[in-house]
Amino acid sequence: MGRWFATLVFAAALTFALRVDAREPAVRNGFAVEVPVLPMSVKVHGQQLVSYEIHLTNFSSDRLEISRIAVLDARNGQPVIRLSGDALAAATAVVGGAAAKPGERKFIDPGQRAVVFMDFTVPLGSLKGAIRHEIDYAVVSTGATSTISAGPLSLDRHKPSLIAPPLRGGPWVAIHSAAWPRGHRRVFYAVAGRARLPGRFAIDWVKVDGNGRTTGGDPDIASEAYGYGDDVLAVADASVAAVRDGMDEPLKISQRTAHLPAEDAGNYVTLRLPDGRFAFYEHLRKGSIRVHAGDKVTTGQVLGSLGFSGESTGPHLHFHVADGDSPLDAEGVPFEIRSFRQLGRYDDISKLGSSRAPAQGAAVRENEWPDANAVVDFSAAAR
Repeated sequence: MGRWFATLVFAAALTFALRVDAREPAVRNGFAVEVPVLPMSVKVHGQQLVSYEIHLTNFSSDRLEISRIAVLDARNGQPVIRLSGDALAAATAVVGGAAAKPGERKFIDPGQRAVVFMDFTVPLGSLKGAIRHEIDYAVVSTGATSTISAGPLSLDRHKPSLIAPPLRGGPWVAIHSAAWPRGHRRVFYAVAGRARLPGRFAIDWVKVDGNGRTTGGDPDIASEAYGYGDDVLAVADASVAAVRDGMDEPLKISQRTAHLPAEDAGNYVTLRLPDGRFAFYEHLRKGSIRVHAGDKVTTGQVLGSLGFSGESTGPHLHFHVADGDSPLDAEGVPFEIRSFRQLGRYDDISKLGSSRAPAQGAAVRENEWPDANAVVDFSAAAR
């Protein structure tokens, strides 16, 4: 990924600048702060979910420790969220380092970069315009503390892509979590000299039966998984931007092998949506794709079949929307599904295949991004 260095008083990289002041008499060489992508919002279960990343690079010769990050409404200075302790450690990943453990202190050595994955909810429509940050940190060897005041930072003004369901019926589990170290949310790809997060809002769709089971047969046989071979559908009237077919898939899940990053998506289809963004359908079944680059498709049209190609732990549909037509060299952006029925939710995804919790609140959701590990059905949307 490379190291990005700057001083405490800095001009932030890319397209927006952050003003930084050291709140102590002496100027200290500490963190460079960057927010490469503007904070994005999406509606989830009636609330506004805000997601973005703060990149902190230790430009000093000391080991540093972040103790608190406060997000403030730039309009009035009111606090939006504060992160400290275990919550801050869980949201922070040192590039190339191991995932945080409960109670673990998060140290950033000289030259290291830490990424703080910001994902928080606020009442719908309550956060507008811009935010700013206060970041407290300490020099581990001396205990000396500093506060970085950074901002204002505008919120992204683009609306999420509003789409139809990518699949029929259900139940489908919308597998994603901002907390997983190797989940899509935290997996960067350094492509063409820039680190990207294509899966920032990605969902892996896994089909289950009414009892939450993922297969009615041998769990090691890919073709016996629920959902294998199901139609994947165009989520909008769109044009086909790219297609790859012909990649083999193993007969058994236990036979899967590692792939090069360029092959991670397996067989896939990319659609250019009416708003100029791109929808990605990955891990499709070999020989099932019915469209070609340049084709025009209509909402609900069959594009291909759910499969087990590429870097996949089991048959599922990987779906995400991005600002470019490359599976890796593009930033993931939010999308909302016009209608679905939420049947339940897995608080513990390790129980996938056995049981699920009952739905909380209204069952029918409209114009929302499905909550983490929600169990949904698209039959109502089809009607």
